[in-house]
Amino acid sequence: MQKFIFGNHEENTLRQFDNCLKTGNVIGGVLCADGHYGYSQPVGGVVVYDGQISPSGVGYDIACGNKAVRTNIQYDDIKNILPSIMDEIAGKISFGIGRKNKTRVDHELFDDPDWNVYREIGQQEHDRLKKLAIDQLGTVGAGNHFVDLFVEEKTGDLWIANHFGSRGFGHQTASGFLNLANNREFSDRAPGESMEQAPTLMDLDSELGDMYYRAMTLAGKYAYAGRDYVMDEVLKILRAEALFTVHNHHNYAWKETHNGKETIVVRKGATPSAPGQLGFIGGSMGDISVIVRGKDNAENEQAFYSTVHGAGRIMSRTQAAGRMNWKKRTRSGGKISRQMMDDAVKEFGVILRGGGTDESPFVYRKLQTVLDAHKETIDVLHVLKPVGVCMAGANEFDPYKD
Repeated sequence: MQKFIFGNHEENTLRQFDNCLKTGNVIGGVLCADGHYGYSQPVGGVVVYDGQISPSGVGYDIACGNKAVRTNIQYDDIKNILPSIMDEIAGKISFGIGRKNKTRVDHELFDDPDWNVYREIGQQEHDRLKKLAIDQLGTVGAGNHFVDLFVEEKTGDLWIANHFGSRGFGHQTASGFLNLANNREFSDRAPGESMEQAPTLMDLDSELGDMYYRAMTLAGKYAYAGRDYVMDEVLKILRAEALFTVHNHHNYAWKETHNGKETIVVRKGATPSAPGQLGFIGGSMGDISVIVRGKDNAENEQAFYSTVHGAGRIMSRTQAAGRMNWKKRTRSGGKISRQMMDDAVKEFGVILRGGGTDESPFVYRKLQTVLDAHKETIDVLHVLKPVGVCMAGANEFDPYKD
């Protein structure tokens, strides 16, 4: 079995990764340097299957990913009005949980034949999920999802990036298929499952496996459409155009050929990096982000053409922000105070809208550390420094996290 581990990891992450490699028709796997403990499969984990697909591996935020563009304007052109620009982004784009877009977005994907997957499950499920998808297209959500502005200090160019996935539609799709795979009804309330849960697997050529693959593909198109819409809205606010674009999922299952064999590559929080393929990798709000390109070499091939999707958490949300009392909407016991976070972000030169201490720079590794671990497999093409960060408010609960 082909197995590769980048960087250093906690024992529970390594154990979870090994458990994944022992379940099903596994060809190999990769644990990227930003890896950390996740549900069933570690975030930053890649598992390669022969003829099987894993909805628990793809996870609840199907097709979470990033879109990044280099604009045709310079940071110096807007830096004096950046606070008002960030206010406009925060006001125009819908951040938070269960939010509907203020403007209904019509899109050709709502005529996609793969909506028939949900009709096969039941007309009621089809109608409910399609309405949810229509209502939420173009909303960003909460958790670690963002819309950011960056300067490439080497050139002065202004960049935009966003990060989110298929929203409530993707989350309910994942829940529904995990229910079906475990002999429950699609819309059942799933029992509380252990983080140590063995991967849920489906044969790709089975009826259920084929239905999940089609539903996941539809959620992927939906995530692309949402990120496109949000990017276009920010470009309008800036009165700018995109000159260069990078757009990928990092929670998804791909049909790929490795070592001459057709495989299913399940990446949870891992960026595809085939030779020449471009990716955006985001650091924290107090760190760089980068545009990378996959190398054409044996090391990248060994890694199943996969790399990091971010810096990787080193502190849980509860450790950072404390426990939430949802009745009083107050937190207690967190290691990171709002003052600590605000001081760090201000010192780094970032204008922040929204965001809680559970997304502060203190909870993530330094991005350069994880990039160094993957230096044999990727080239860094552009280094971007955040100047404006926009996220959901501090005390938003996000069930659609990646």
